[in-house]
Amino acid sequence: MKRRDFITLLGGAAAGWPLAARAQQGERVRRIGVLMAMTADDPESATRLAAFAQGLQQSGWTIGQNVRVDYRWGGGNADNMRKYAAELVALAPNVILAHSSAAVAPLLQATRTIPIIFTTVADPVGAGYVDSLARPGGNATGFIVYEYSIAAKWLELLKEIAPRVTRAAVLRDSAIAAGPAQFGVIQAAAPSLGVELRVVDVRDPGEIKRAITVFAQGSNSGLIVTGSALAGIHRDLIITLAARHKLPAIYYERYWVAASGLISYGPNSVDQFRRAAGYVDRILKGETPADLPVQAPTKYELVINTKTAKALGLDVPPTLLARADEMIE
Repeated sequence: MKRRDFITLLGGAAAGWPLAARAQQGERVRRIGVLMAMTADDPESATRLAAFAQGLQQSGWTIGQNVRVDYRWGGGNADNMRKYAAELVALAPNVILAHSSAAVAPLLQATRTIPIIFTTVADPVGAGYVDSLARPGGNATGFIVYEYSIAAKWLELLKEIAPRVTRAAVLRDSAIAAGPAQFGVIQAAAPSLGVELRVVDVRDPGEIKRAITVFAQGSNSGLIVTGSALAGIHRDLIITLAARHKLPAIYYERYWVAASGLISYGPNSVDQFRRAAGYVDRILKGETPADLPVQAPTKYELVINTKTAKALGLDVPPTLLARADEMIE
């Protein structure tokens, strides 16, 4: 669904909500809060929330009729995330959908009673969000994005598609636990693959631009972009810099490759939002997060942009092409 169509859908639903609610003649309208770490005008936000809305509808919940949704957008700003987490909790929704650790942490600081369903969180046990994956125990549960071990696979795939790479800048968000953890896995794998690493924090665009520009002055260089909501917000800049400096780069999800990134390996976050709607449905029907196990991705996708590979002068190995789930030209 295109972003403008999604916004039209939400706008129409919001406008019709009071009338639709009255038409229910006594049926209680449930309330869902949504805290997104992305920005409202990001096309990927629209895609994910459209999948969430479709998932709700499949379970019998129609936005603007028997359920109302309040959205807040953090846009990669930690202060905004804390502010909007408090705002959503004050609305006393029946359940809150939280996108990434950047949303879960401030929400759990604001409430230990309102049910929280999270998506794209790397290590909810280590972060203290849940007691265990099988029995979360508190007011939060949801869907993990991947285990940290996937980070070694990113380095392996970068070497496979660009064998000459001997230096790699690892872009990470050091403000979340997943940032240092993913780098640690890559660091452990680097010696056996003959790759020297450099850390680049993704705090702001200026720092990203300066660090990549300096790093790219060396030869045989590549990029590894580890998973974080903040990296996703700055993806246009990162992809542009990679192209400008002829740096082979691997990313953690498909939407980077669709935007002209070289290669990605990771789960489908859009699918997680669709699956999250199923958990929200179960909460609205009386179940509790403590009894709903945290779920792992059902599939990992390898996506290659062959046009970008050609622009970088890379010949993608036939063995890699054969394993790709999708090739974008």
